[in-house]
Amino acid sequence: MTVLVDTPMWPAHGMLWSHLVSDTSLEELHAFARAQGIPRRGFDLDHYDVPADRVDALVVAGARRVSAGELTRALIASGLRVRAKDRPAR
Repeated sequence: MTVLVDTPMWPAHGMLWSHLVSDTSLEELHAFARAQGIPRRGFDLDHYDVPADRVDALVVAGARRVSAGELTRALIASGLRVRAKDRPAR
């Protein structure tokens, strides 16, 4: 069981964001996020969006820092990935 966080590189709301995922289960991901004070509103079907200034603390708490490509491959391998075409229309 591993929680992964990628390099902050996704711009929104005037800052950079990272993705936080589990390579095992959404329950593990939600528990880790809850323990780290990440609000549930940051959850986007298969990952949490987290601001760049939180990444170091997440790593200290046990998340493994990975590249965006590694995170995507792990999410796909876990079977938890929600593809863009499968996401509900906004």
